[in-house]
Amino acid sequence: MVFQIVLTTVLALVFSFVIAPLSISLAWRFHLIDDPGLAARKIHKAPMPRAGGTIIFLAILAGGALSGVLTTRPFTSIILALMIVFAFGIWDDIHNIRAIWKLLGQILATLILIWQGVVVLFPGNTALNIAITLFWVIGITNAFNLVDSMDGLAVGLAGITVSFLMIGALYAGQNTLALFCAILLGACISVFHLNFSLSRLFLGDSGTQLLGFTLAAIAIVYTPPHLPQASSWFVPILLFGIPIFDTTLVTFSRMRKKMPVYKGNRDHTFHRLVDLGATPHRAVLSIHMVAILLDCLAFFALSLSPLWANITFGVILLSGLFAILWLEANQKVETL
Repeated sequence: MVFQIVLTTVLALVFSFVIAPLSISLAWRFHLIDDPGLAARKIHKAPMPRAGGTIIFLAILAGGALSGVLTTRPFTSIILALMIVFAFGIWDDIHNIRAIWKLLGQILATLILIWQGVVVLFPGNTALNIAITLFWVIGITNAFNLVDSMDGLAVGLAGITVSFLMIGALYAGQNTLALFCAILLGACISVFHLNFSLSRLFLGDSGTQLLGFTLAAIAIVYTPPHLPQASSWFVPILLFGIPIFDTTLVTFSRMRKKMPVYKGNRDHTFHRLVDLGATPHRAVLSIHMVAILLDCLAFFALSLSPLWANITFGVILLSGLFAILWLEANQKVETL
């Protein structure tokens, strides 16, 4: 099975590179372009095609069809739902739609997941589980959209998260889930190179929302083997620790300054690290290193008793809160 996982990742990687020129050409053809100067936080000098989402979407479809994942439940339902998220993301990339329309697309896609049985399961009534699922999927989708503040940041975080989920799924005997993760990983590696190293494209809303939605759904499907929920309930939170941290930071900061939470600004974790003296590439890689650390701690906590696992999570949570307060106190760039 390990060989099949590696082969699937490589094939998805190669396929993503092969279709990249076509995706970039389609982005120019249909005006999926991020023009410079549209907002003060945008620092690129030339128009950039928002082709990353198209590459990842096509890689998921092709990889899913070739591996058989496409016709296997619950992945058929996940792919159907992410089609809606991707379509609304493309609409936004072309026409810059209002936030309420993007939210509507996310709600519709999440309701499809719930209808098909992809639901967070906590002890309690069905209504509570549905509410938690809506909050989780929509929250993570938007967290990835928000954290995309520099080339390579969001897709790198997605690649790190899906790598750990793939290993966890393989260990849990969820082989189809591991294959699905391998497809997404291959696509993420390709887009990361094109976005971070070559600066040939952006993810766009179609890419960030697709990544966030897909990963949120994968995290619901993943089930740690033979472990009490008291020891594992927080694992998805740590796996998505950086997007959650960044969303919490900017929400707290903007509410404190009485700014609209949905309005873009140079107050993300990345911007603050650059303002404190880090180079853009070093800031991105530093955030990625912290994400790897959090993901390692997430799976390390699974080996602990419920008491010590939750104490570990509590210490990480307090560290994150102190980091938010420290970054807010040392912010050098005012709102724009």
